[in-house]
Amino acid sequence: MIVKKPALSTIRIWNMSLGFLGIQFGFALQTGNASRILQTFGAEVEHLPLFWLAAPITGMIIQPLIGYYSDRTWTWLGRRRPFFLFGAFLAALSLILMPNSSVFAVLLPPVLIGAGMLMLMDASFNIAMEPFRALIADNLPESQYSKGFSIQTFLISIGAILGSLFPYLLANYFGIAKTAPQGEIPDNVLYSFYAGAVLMLLTLLWTVVTTKEYTPQERAAFHPAEKNIPERKGVLSIFTDFGKMPHTMAQLGLVQFFSWFGLFAMWIYMTPAVVEHVYKLAPGDTVSVKYADAGNWVGILFGIYNTVAAVYALFLPAIARLTSKKVAHAISLVAGGVGLLSIYFIDDPRLLIISMIGVGLAWGSILAMPYAILSTAIPAKKMGVYMGIFNFFITLPQMVIGFFGGMLIKNMFHNQAIYALVLAGIFMLCGALSVIFIREKNKSEVAPEAAVIAPTQSL
Repeated sequence: MIVKKPALSTIRIWNMSLGFLGIQFGFALQTGNASRILQTFGAEVEHLPLFWLAAPITGMIIQPLIGYYSDRTWTWLGRRRPFFLFGAFLAALSLILMPNSSVFAVLLPPVLIGAGMLMLMDASFNIAMEPFRALIADNLPESQYSKGFSIQTFLISIGAILGSLFPYLLANYFGIAKTAPQGEIPDNVLYSFYAGAVLMLLTLLWTVVTTKEYTPQERAAFHPAEKNIPERKGVLSIFTDFGKMPHTMAQLGLVQFFSWFGLFAMWIYMTPAVVEHVYKLAPGDTVSVKYADAGNWVGILFGIYNTVAAVYALFLPAIARLTSKKVAHAISLVAGGVGLLSIYFIDDPRLLIISMIGVGLAWGSILAMPYAILSTAIPAKKMGVYMGIFNFFITLPQMVIGFFGGMLIKNMFHNQAIYALVLAGIFMLCGALSVIFIREKNKSEVAPEAAVIAPTQSL
């Protein structure tokens, strides 16, 4: 007889995912300001993708490893939470160091130190972030997957809103300087990174303290059939698991490739595209007040699409019930593709808000629906490693842009960053089309669960 995993209260699900708010605050600071920081330290626009390669390469290596070891870890703190704790301290350190890269100029040029800090930042984010997806699937019954990932998406979006808006708020409401001499980072950006370090520590500590995890014995009771699944030992078994990934996961991988290609292109090129195509500034202008205004407006726009994503995430479970997970995701990706394409036709910065509404719908779904679909298709005992392997389909498009994006921008687009956003919109629409071919698991394929809940197994 299978013991049914008990449903958790909404507050417990919120506590379980609160750390993601802090992680996304820091991630929003990274995506909204890293290109600006690197350009301030001397990076050319066509070289930006090469610096950003640090992120996907690090994620491709670290996430499967973290997933593999968190699947096999059991300490007094649990199996996922030790990684939250270590990642939090490392991420806070990287947030403090990156905007201060010029301090290390005696060792290497600041732009190279900044690239190294970008790699450290992404590595630490990956350590802290990877187990969160698996934790939802560990602790919730399948009937609560959509709710769990949607709440997680809401908190991710709130963190991203705060991280995106924080430099603007400091400059415009607290009088913190938004400009700085050539080669220096403005104080509003600098203090935002410090705030991100504090928030990340506090929220991740909250999740660690308030969340419990099921013991190995309790998990075995929930999934007794998985005792018979043969398992290879050793970290190299990650490659075996990759080769034997479920068909649904491979189909989702194509969707993820198209979606994240569009997102990554937007994060890299949004600032130079808006600066040059919408604000009509000359390439290389990084010190004028108008450039600072454009950079801060990009932060506002990123905050807007994250606000839309946060609200949309609360309605996604209902939309998925009325249609299906894949239909809800396809509609969302179409909205994102149209939003990105529309930027080419805009010359009033305020109208970019409309574009970001579409991007926000896509972002809200990208953070929830693929994982809700995936969680029903992979073995519970390998939830961590498969969530880590799934990250490959996020990092691969980033690496493609990193290696070839600069050449495209320079040779095909003549250093006009706006065309990178057009390409991003096209890829997002391709992602929507590829969703149609995903085969979701039917109810008849889900193993029946007896309605038996042991009182000692509540979290």
